[in-house]
Amino acid sequence: MIRIVIAEDQTMLLGAMTALLQLEDDMKIVAQARNGLEALAAIEKHQPDLCILDIELPNMTGLEVAKRIREQEWDCKMMIVTTFARASYLQQAMDLKVEGYLLKDEPIEFLVEAIHKVMNGERVLSPDLAMHLFLKEENPLTEREKEVLRLTKGGKTTEQIATVLYLTNGTVRNYISTAIQKLEVENRHQAIQKAEEKGWI
Repeated sequence: MIRIVIAEDQTMLLGAMTALLQLEDDMKIVAQARNGLEALAAIEKHQPDLCILDIELPNMTGLEVAKRIREQEWDCKMMIVTTFARASYLQQAMDLKVEGYLLKDEPIEFLVEAIHKVMNGERVLSPDLAMHLFLKEENPLTEREKEVLRLTKGGKTTEQIATVLYLTNGTVRNYISTAIQKLEVENRHQAIQKAEEKGWI
């Protein structure tokens, strides 16, 4: 029997997934969670074979829950089931060695088959996502440019960034300017947005 925890904040979808998976002879839903903290507590309590995580959960994202599971070294396989095909999310999931990453528009048969494959030690991606990995773009930013963009995203001014990184204000501005050019955008805010979407910062 495959013991499963499902974390999904949309009540109707949570109920539908639970009902459909319970129809399988070898699957049992041991807990449902509507946010990341509930998911983590349920996984710790029930120690399931598999957890199915949405990404955009309240309190903690599915990826943050996955990161905590890895840190705790719990013996629980993980599948992300999401509406988002964003490269940054996919890359984070791959970095965490999540066993499955499926889009919500897949048929339930695909989910069931994916669960069996994951439990047999395979890794499963929705076909549309496999192309994202295949076409993965190289990050054009240097470590310093990434650092400056992260600090800018965190709300720090040019002067504050200069202090943190032991640089001059002019050098910080140069890094931001170069990053904007490389990312082919018009300003620092667009640079941060694009770099985040690509999974580069």
